[in-house]
Amino acid sequence: MAAALKIDLNCDLGESFGRYSLGEDAEIMPLITSANIACGVHAGDPSVMASTVSLASQHGVKIGAHPGFPDLQGFGRRSMGLSPQEIGHFIHYQLGALEAFTRMAGRTITHVKPHGALYNLAVDDLVIAKAIAEAVTAYDDKLILVGLAGSKLVQAGRTYGLFTAQEAFPDRSYLPEGCLMPRSQPGAVITDPEAIAENALRFVRDGIKVNGDELQINTLCLHGDHPGAVRNAQKVRRRLEDANVVICPLSQIL
Repeated sequence: MAAALKIDLNCDLGESFGRYSLGEDAEIMPLITSANIACGVHAGDPSVMASTVSLASQHGVKIGAHPGFPDLQGFGRRSMGLSPQEIGHFIHYQLGALEAFTRMAGRTITHVKPHGALYNLAVDDLVIAKAIAEAVTAYDDKLILVGLAGSKLVQAGRTYGLFTAQEAFPDRSYLPEGCLMPRSQPGAVITDPEAIAENALRFVRDGIKVNGDELQINTLCLHGDHPGAVRNAQKVRRRLEDANVVICPLSQIL
């Protein structure tokens, strides 16, 4: 008998700031298995971090750090010319901030997924990918590093001996070589919940082809700040469960 297909569902959460609310964290949290929590640099603040950790704890969701560039105004989606050492220091700074709240809640950080421009640069830039992987390894080499399937970030994580998770985005369009279509291009973000759910199931069953290589997907990102985010997440989860896909945290997959 073939082994059951397994997948982790992750979402970037805790990205509100002060009086500004972003995303539908309370509604999304019960639908996922891993939460990537902003660490107060590209988004989030101490109170938001604390409440998001508490919300994840209520639902038994694994907690991950979501470090980004120090750019609140640009939401971490603008590239910054930081040196590899500076990138490492900012990652340690953000991991330490989140760990303060997880320790007080009796929880631990299980994974790291870079945010925005930092994540996108690490797809093709091996220098930046290595800076991230080295920083995560130095902080805690038991952490799982999450990166775009087939990216330099996944490659660097493996080089440093980290557990790595290959990620796909069911609500994003891909270019033929297997990388994400830039958000600036029409059709880059998929809004039809049926199409998103079908993409999710296809990624789990068939993996994804990146530069001709067939890759297995370990985790799917469900964006929490897109229009219809809760509806989309519900549709994806229902489609996977109907297909007998086991939805579970990365620790049960890798």
